[in-house]
Amino acid sequence: MGVDLAGLAEAFAAAFDGRTPTHRVHAPGRVNLVGEHLDYNDLPVLPMALQRGITLALRPRDDETVRLVNLDPAYPPVTFEVGVGLEPDGGGAWGDYPKAAARELARRFAVYRGFDAVVASDLPPAAGLSSSSALTNAVGLALCEIGLVGLDALELAGVMAMAEHFTGTMGGGMDQAVTLAGRRGHAARIDFRPLRVRHLLVPEDWRFVVADSGVRAEKSGPAQAAYNQRRAECGEALESLCLVLARDGHVDELPRSYPELLRAVGSTQAVLAFGEEYLDGALLKRFRHVVSEAARVEEARDALMVADIMAFGDLMNASHGSLRTDFLVSSGPLDRLVAIALEGGAVGARLTGAGFGGCIVALADAGTVDGVVDALGRQPPPPLADVPVDRRVFVAEPSDGAVFEAWPA
Repeated sequence: MGVDLAGLAEAFAAAFDGRTPTHRVHAPGRVNLVGEHLDYNDLPVLPMALQRGITLALRPRDDETVRLVNLDPAYPPVTFEVGVGLEPDGGGAWGDYPKAAARELARRFAVYRGFDAVVASDLPPAAGLSSSSALTNAVGLALCEIGLVGLDALELAGVMAMAEHFTGTMGGGMDQAVTLAGRRGHAARIDFRPLRVRHLLVPEDWRFVVADSGVRAEKSGPAQAAYNQRRAECGEALESLCLVLARDGHVDELPRSYPELLRAVGSTQAVLAFGEEYLDGALLKRFRHVVSEAARVEEARDALMVADIMAFGDLMNASHGSLRTDFLVSSGPLDRLVAIALEGGAVGARLTGAGFGGCIVALADAGTVDGVVDALGRQPPPPLADVPVDRRVFVAEPSDGAVFEAWPA
């Protein structure tokens, strides 16, 4: 895979009156290993940046116009003026993600200078690998560099996380942080409030295999509504439980976040016990996933640091079970891919990303990875029957974060 830079330059010339690009921006996708639906609850996550992502061939302009041409004909050209008055088109329009970056940077830093760009991707769209956040980050990084806004990777990640709410999805900051601050060969333990990243070396013989279910995990329509509903339920469960615990004297002060609740009570098991006592129905299920998943992130970090592949795989399996039964974001196609990966020799597998479709990630080692890839490749889901194997199943390489650089000579 990878993007053909020569072809990208030719496409740029064809789109923009024979001109040549002056800069290249690349923002990777990401695969989350453990820690799903935790970032917007201010709890740590454990993703890694991918070798695949979004690439822009661009040339700065002397005005505030941004013109974008996507190599994928499914996405029509987009033109807008950088400014605080931008409004979303809605309905999952791909141009809302560049607009999100432009509007937020204009609001915070008075950025105004635009650019012409051709957009290429070697990520499957709407597959839970953060192609939309990669696009937002790529445009945001470009606007900062052109506009001489001096933000480091984590500062920009925080701005872009807020920017993406413009699109209607009330996400957290995981995708922005790892796609901007990823490090080759490492996973990223990301904490929030304040945003912090600790890079953890991935053992040399571990292999993470990504497989697409073929069910698009769109960040619009019913999927967006379901995602936002999960976030609201997590917040409602937290508020309800904390009020009861404070009323009954179980905590000295009213916790305002999941991290504060965990610190006040003192142990995961005690927090889960309080949840079982005072919550029920959907709120209990969402709460149980969030608290147990946070514990799995801590255990996964420890397993990664001592290269305990079996323990890490068990945590991935437990994560998928929780996402399936308590968070209700898995599906038949995702569950089947998880089963195929495990039967093919993986030690663990789970859906990755928000769910409602998209991809799974499976863990193997250097000796078993070919069997896992072959098993997943032999049984393409119906929507992907005619898609080349390397487009729907690939071995993820932990990669560096986004880069803005002069166009290669």
